[in-house]
Amino acid sequence: MPDLDPIEPRNALELYLADKEGTLSQSSIRSHRWRVSAFVDWLDERGITNMNELTGRLVKEYQLEGRKANDWAPSTEKSMMTTIRVFIRWCEGIEAVESGLSERVQPPTISGDDDVRDEQLDAETAQEVLKNLDRFHYCSRPHVTLAVMWHTMARCGAVRSLDLADYDAEKQSLRFTHRPETETPLKNKQTSERHVAISESLADLLDDWIELKSPDVTDEYGRDPLITTTNGRIAKGTIAGYAYKYTQPCRYKRRCPLDRNPEMCESTDHGKASSCPESVSPHPFRRGSITHWLRSDVPTKIVSDRADVSEGVIDKHYDERTDQEKMEQRREYLENV
Repeated sequence: MPDLDPIEPRNALELYLADKEGTLSQSSIRSHRWRVSAFVDWLDERGITNMNELTGRLVKEYQLEGRKANDWAPSTEKSMMTTIRVFIRWCEGIEAVESGLSERVQPPTISGDDDVRDEQLDAETAQEVLKNLDRFHYCSRPHVTLAVMWHTMARCGAVRSLDLADYDAEKQSLRFTHRPETETPLKNKQTSERHVAISESLADLLDDWIELKSPDVTDEYGRDPLITTTNGRIAKGTIAGYAYKYTQPCRYKRRCPLDRNPEMCESTDHGKASSCPESVSPHPFRRGSITHWLRSDVPTKIVSDRADVSEGVIDKHYDERTDQEKMEQRREYLENV
């Protein structure tokens, strides 16, 4: 394009961050690097090697795909796209993109409780998904991964952080440890560290996985992951792929509520499970599991400690119980007082 100077997206990112060093705090620099890097990686996957090629349509596609694939809450989407808009506006200043492109970036407007997501995997559906895995894919990597996620209420990063040594078969427990130096940090750092008791059935599944199916490999730091692939420790993207794939109704119910033919549906193609309108990302596993335990009369404090999330956040973002359900549960506690 005339009047534009070619520059690779990653080079533009590094120049942008260098320019911001004197005006932003280090924590803000890290946030900008993380958000813009995700966008640059997306451009790279699509073969965009020159910022001059960037268009409003490409930015919108990134926004829509990010919302679906990563289960962005409105507040997350707003922060991501606001940072992208700032980056693109900076690129306008160095004549890397067309003038005015940043004005076409549209972060969502949120207020009040708009940032609260209500998508979840209810307990009945989760049990159907796990029952299907138990019957047709017993002790497979997807089976172990999703079972651990559901029963522990753990985040993807916590699940992938587990080592063989973190599983205590005798005590039937898992230990979550913050290890940022070997690329398995926990969300809340040391405060996320905890021991989690597991059921006998999950312990049996882990025993069979370790003995019969788990590839005997180490990760790049010489650690022995609990959930492994032939290349080492499982990746977050792989976990997300399992969630999307095995929550497709055509897989666990053997029928599609949208009357699609699974053999013709592109959502059943490899790598496209997230395009299924009925499937869910890993986060609804966590949200649904938390709600399940709350509905089972487990005190919020216990759920909070097990799931590594504050009681306030549980109340706002995770507790899907109705006011009527909460009232009836309180009644059971108080009726004999």
